[in-house]
Amino acid sequence: MPTHGPRPVTAVALAAMFAAVLVADHVKRVQSSVRQEFLKRLVAAAIERTHHAVRYDPSYVRIPYPGGDVPADTGVCTDEVIRAYRAVGVDLQKEVHEDMTHNFSAYTRALGHFAGRPDANIDHRRVPNLMVFFSRHGEVLKITGRGEDYAPGDLVTWDLGGNVTHIGIVVDQKSPASGRYMVVHNIGQGPQMEDVLFDWKITGHYRYFGPQH
Repeated sequence: MPTHGPRPVTAVALAAMFAAVLVADHVKRVQSSVRQEFLKRLVAAAIERTHHAVRYDPSYVRIPYPGGDVPADTGVCTDEVIRAYRAVGVDLQKEVHEDMTHNFSAYTRALGHFAGRPDANIDHRRVPNLMVFFSRHGEVLKITGRGEDYAPGDLVTWDLGGNVTHIGIVVDQKSPASGRYMVVHNIGQGPQMEDVLFDWKITGHYRYFGPQH
C-alpha cells in the first residue's frame, strides 16, 4: 500500500508564512515606537512638574472622580506620579480605583491589610497600592545596583525606613557627578529632579504605559 507522508509546503503557503512573520515584526516595531514615544512624553511631563511649587501635605482630601486631584499647590510623592501620567492622558485615580474595585483581594493579600472597601479619594495616592497596580498592569523590572539598568520613564519605589515608602520617575537628564539618570520625586521640598536613585532601599522597579485595550 502507498505510504502518505506529510504534504509538501507549497510556494503559496511559504509566501503566506513569510508575510505573517513580516506583519508580526512590523506590529512589534510599531508598538515599540509608540511605547518609546509615550515614555518620552511621560518624562517631559515629570520634568515639567519641577517648575511647580508644591507644599508637602499628606492629608486625606475628598476629590472628584474621575480626574480628581488635591489642591495644585499641595501633594506628596505619589501626586507627582499621578500628575505626570495625567498630563499624558492616563488617569491613575480611575485606573487604580477600577482595578481595586474588581480585584480588591489582590491588594489586601499583597499589602497584608483588610480595608473596608476601595476609596477613590486616596487609594491611588498610596505607594503600596501603586506597587500592586503596576505589578499587575505594567512591566515588573529587575531591582539592581547598576544605574544603567534604570531607564527614562521607569518608576522606582523605595523603603525610607520606619515603614515609610516613596516613589519617583526616572528621567532623561543625567547627573554630572555620577553619570546616572536622575529622578523626579517629592520627598518634602516639592517636585525635584535629583540624583537619588540609590539613596534608599529600592523595593520596586516598574514600567507602565497606561491601560492597554
